Amino acid sequence: MGQPKRLLSSLLLGLLLGPGLTFAAGKCERLIATGSPDAPPFLWRDPQDPKHLIGANADLLKRAAADIGIKVELLYAGKRSQAVDEVRSGRMDLLVDAPLNVAELDSLDYVHPPISHNDIMLWKRRDQVQPFSSLTELAGLQGAASERIRLTSPFSAAVKEQLRVERLPGLTEVFQKLMLGQVDYVFAGRYAGMAMVQTLGLSQDLIAQPTAVDKPGLYLALSFNSACNDSWLRGQLAKKMTESAASDLSGEAVTRNLELWKAQLLQPASVSAPNK
Repeated sequence: MGQPKRLLSSLLLGLLLGPGLTFAAGKCERLIATGSPDAPPFLWRDPQDPKHLIGANADLLKRAAADIGIKVELLYAGKRSQAVDEVRSGRMDLLVDAPLNVAELDSLDYVHPPISHNDIMLWKRRDQVQPFSSLTELAGLQGAASERIRLTSPFSAAVKEQLRVERLPGLTEVFQKLMLGQVDYVFAGRYAGMAMVQTLGLSQDLIAQPTAVDKPGLYLALSFNSACNDSWLRGQLAKKMTESAASDLSGEAVTRNLELWKAQLLQPASVSAPNK
């Protein structure tokens, strides 16, 4: 009689615990993430370990993943387009700095709110007394921006329709042209622009307008083809991104990584390059 009772108890226990055990076994335990290799201070290739990416977004994701009990690795997957392809295909799970793109909604789940924002500033020479307060005031003038700058779709469309903006390989060329008077203004990210201007020794000559002209969000984006993409993970990441925004963890991470990147710029050789 004792044996059947024990068997019945075991079966009941299995029925009660089965769903929970199944969920735990299926829950993702490790995320492989990637993103732009040249978007400091948010994300860039680690000069000391070129197979990995570092930056503010990497720090924020690692902290969130640790809080919810998931391991994460930030891997270099090539240039931006290659990183997107790796995630879209499911070979990697997550983009850590995805601008919101309607065309990608068929392959990526965007986690809201964004992990960070990149303020795009209008930079000019200090001796240009007239401030620029609207795009219409830039009509007829010559501007410049890095080829790698990422803008929101509405702002990008307005720039294309209304302005003449030359695209150059990087921020060094962009700010040098501004300094030489070969262009009248520059669009560049607040943090990357500030670091580059300081590195070039042009802080007394070039300044940014006080208000951002564009503010694209950078999102975590999970691949539809990732085995880790489920409602639990999306919900946990959204919760952590909300907590991060409320506590200004993002701002602290950006400040810390901006100083790290500026220090790396002073080194003789680096795999990282500014893009905004």
